[in-house]
Amino acid sequence: MASINKTMVAFACQIAKEIEAKAVLMDIDVAPDLPVLDAQKICFEAIFIARGANDLPDRFRGSARVINVPNVNLTRLGQIKIAITKGIATGLFHKGDKLVCLSGIPRFGYVDSIFVIDVGREFEILTSEGITDITDGVYPEVFGAVLNLALELAAQGREGRKVGTIFILGDHERVLQLSRQMIINPFQGYSEEERNILNPELKETIKELSAIDGAFVIRENGAIMTAGRHLSAALESKDFPQGLGSRHIAAAGMTSITHAIAIVTSESTGNVSVFKNGRIFVTIEKPIE
Repeated sequence: MASINKTMVAFACQIAKEIEAKAVLMDIDVAPDLPVLDAQKICFEAIFIARGANDLPDRFRGSARVINVPNVNLTRLGQIKIAITKGIATGLFHKGDKLVCLSGIPRFGYVDSIFVIDVGREFEILTSEGITDITDGVYPEVFGAVLNLALELAAQGREGRKVGTIFILGDHERVLQLSRQMIINPFQGYSEEERNILNPELKETIKELSAIDGAFVIRENGAIMTAGRHLSAALESKDFPQGLGSRHIAAAGMTSITHAIAIVTSESTGNVSVFKNGRIFVTIEKPIE
């Protein structure tokens, strides 16, 4: 397998140079021993994709970056979409950047796919809406934590059941004005630290509450304001894609009249979609079982 990886890395670096790419993205979990073309440095500016809390191998420290994605089953393109979405959220990637991406299936142990991604075209809302910062008004680490949680819910469900839910991030005062409570607020009376999405002890509680109808409303700093919230805003935009369900319509409607971001887990498909300005920023498809 080492010869395959060496060949794939060589082609990726060659392509990156010819198209003047921003960087080469490599899935380090697919092949932990990915070779480099120069013993002293990586052949091109490299960014590694790692699952869970995995970090860079020692030999790459100081010469490359790492983007962590959830440790869940994803398609090859899904892995890359998550990494690029997080890169955009943290200011690492911008519209106009070209990226060469290496991916594969971890259990096979070798890289089998090369993708060339034009950030402005793949994430066309960046160009069409003139957005320069998808997480404007929301801490990037909060966006990343909620995206991870949504993907875990999509992949794992809850107690063997599929679940669908909506997370609304940022502009919480306006969102609360345009929504109503469906259940008693389960987060009322707790400190911001106790009910912060970045608190790892809260993860199982959130997963449990995801089974109820309604949305989670989250402040820009990660504090959860409430759950079980009915979003009253309706979308009138004719540009909204057809065939999506009520959660997606509600998310699109709310983000079209507020500065909030919405992350939606679809109960029927298991896909995770991110909304901004009433439009889908990215959809990460669940692999076919």
